[in-house]
Amino acid sequence: MPLFFDGGLDPNAQDLSQVFAAPSAEHWLGMDHLGRDLLARILSGGEISLLVGILATIITVIIGLIYGSLAGYFGNKLDSTLMRIVDGLLAMPFLVVVILFKEAIAPNLERVLNFLINDWGWSQDIVMRYGNIVPLVLAITALGWLNTARIVRTQAAHLAQQEFVLAAKCLGLSHLRIIFKYIIPNLLGPIIVYSTLMIPGFILTESTLSFIGLGIEPPNSSWGTLIKEGANYLEIHPQILIYPAIFFSITLLSFNFLGDGLRDAVDHKSRDN
Repeated sequence: MPLFFDGGLDPNAQDLSQVFAAPSAEHWLGMDHLGRDLLARILSGGEISLLVGILATIITVIIGLIYGSLAGYFGNKLDSTLMRIVDGLLAMPFLVVVILFKEAIAPNLERVLNFLINDWGWSQDIVMRYGNIVPLVLAITALGWLNTARIVRTQAAHLAQQEFVLAAKCLGLSHLRIIFKYIIPNLLGPIIVYSTLMIPGFILTESTLSFIGLGIEPPNSSWGTLIKEGANYLEIHPQILIYPAIFFSITLLSFNFLGDGLRDAVDHKSRDN
């Protein structure tokens, strides 16, 4: 059973007699090309998409924030070295990195999942449903933090020249204390706003990977796989594409509004203006 969705309908249950059935009291959004309840699959797939987007964003922000702050604060040779590493990683083909991560993690992940099922007694449905997002999240974050680090580095370099940072240095505070107490907190406002845009971006990345067979594995679904499936029937049954696209669009707008609210709450200067 899914962790969050429990609408009374199995999102993977097929009824071939109900292929492309119209909406009804039992199936509010109708059925898809395999006779599966479309609403159940949209809600169930939303769990996977949001988990991938949120987990990838959290890991990306943490790595990029720390890495970029160190480069921007210390500057000079360390900054140059760290940014050259970023430039080198950005030159790597994304799909190659994803394939390498998938091949490297998959065998070990399978052993871990079997251990959780057989030795710890975890539900096989839950483990198999959410376990395959681990290599996907790691693959996305492997290169996803690079742009965040470059943005943070620029802002951190500017903050490092501010009077309150210079005063902290004069007081004898350690570099790490200055970074985590003065630099990073002053970067949270724009980073929070930026992260709310990263979540739908990572969901789109997941959909691309799923399209080429490197993302969510069937019969599990995500908004990306649902939109991809709906595109195949756009001319004859456009609702298969439109419904998940509406859910995705509403989610994107919601994260944008959330970002504006969090920015006002964190960035006092923006709120005062």
